[in-house]
Amino acid sequence: MSGFLPYGRQAIDDDDVAAVAAALRADMLTTGPLVEAFERDFAAAAGAAHAVACNSGTAALHLAAMALGMGPGDAAIVPSVTFLATANAMRFCGADVVFADVDPDSGLLTPATLEAAIARAGAKRLKAVFPVHLNGQLCDMPAIETIASRHGLAIVEDACHALGLADVGAARHGGMACFSTHPVKAVATGEGGVVTTPRAELAARMRMLRSHGMVRHPAALANRELAYDGDTPNPWYYEMPEIGWNYRLPDVLCALGISQLRKLGRFFARRQAIAATYDRLLAPLAPALRPIARRAPHGWHLYAVLIDFAALGTTRARFMAALREQGIGTQVHYIPVHHQPYYLDHGGRLDLPGADAYYARCLSIPFYPAMRDEDVARVADALAALVGR
Repeated sequence: MSGFLPYGRQAIDDDDVAAVAAALRADMLTTGPLVEAFERDFAAAAGAAHAVACNSGTAALHLAAMALGMGPGDAAIVPSVTFLATANAMRFCGADVVFADVDPDSGLLTPATLEAAIARAGAKRLKAVFPVHLNGQLCDMPAIETIASRHGLAIVEDACHALGLADVGAARHGGMACFSTHPVKAVATGEGGVVTTPRAELAARMRMLRSHGMVRHPAALANRELAYDGDTPNPWYYEMPEIGWNYRLPDVLCALGISQLRKLGRFFARRQAIAATYDRLLAPLAPALRPIARRAPHGWHLYAVLIDFAALGTTRARFMAALREQGIGTQVHYIPVHHQPYYLDHGGRLDLPGADAYYARCLSIPFYPAMRDEDVARVADALAALVGR
């Protein structure tokens, strides 16, 4: 058996190491010129007008929620099949979460499940919807935009899985799109996140909020007596008109991000090729094992399959353990958030059958650009043996 194959991992080359080393030798390790350069390059790669870098995908979602003015008494709709951060960003602001069901075969928020969540919200003051492009597949954004517009809801796309698709960061169907640069994502900065938006005023607000809520521009200063020496602004002076957070992404990590973005096209093409190979090799395993339902376009962040574990006479835990014994890592994306104890305490139990059906069958198998064709075949062979084909 060759080496262990995780479900996902970063692709770090010598040029990435050189870029980070150069940044370490530069004057600025925290917020310096590479932050702006990374934001510019990210905006170009994502088809966005503006990009705001921050220190995690969670921070990106929180900044977007704050930029919308989410607060106590407000509520946002979030699909239950997502990572904790999508929902938690609302709670960071004091807003409520209304969980939406998803399609049981793709895990995606749909127009029908969005309408059902809006109806279930009752008297809650709904302010936004956060569609999640799970595994890299885009939700039906034109239809979601139509519904959101009819109900006066802002749209923030959780696109943490979707970088690489043309113009996904343009946020044409809403105000903002949020990304992650965690190591298993399309490009890596170690930890990091980005919010893209077509609206300059939202970008400016998020840049303020990511740095403690501070402002330094003379036009934004309220206390002229402290801010000025005569008609000259004091060079050390700053004000905090509202509370913010320390969500800044340092220059040294932006150096890695800039280097990684240059390879985004190559990474994406390799993921497409791996997916096509998996599709061919796994086709004979249906219906016991099959890829999740597909809709175009696809960002190819994860390769997820649906498995009828009961029909195979096993459990997911035993299935994953058998693969691990063969050096193959897998993961589950995700436990429906409406089952988490915190949200049960705050909202009670919900019946979301689509989310539960997707969760019961989903499994993410190894999928990252550095995989060789023989690695893909090895995973497919192991799955076939477990399925009995």
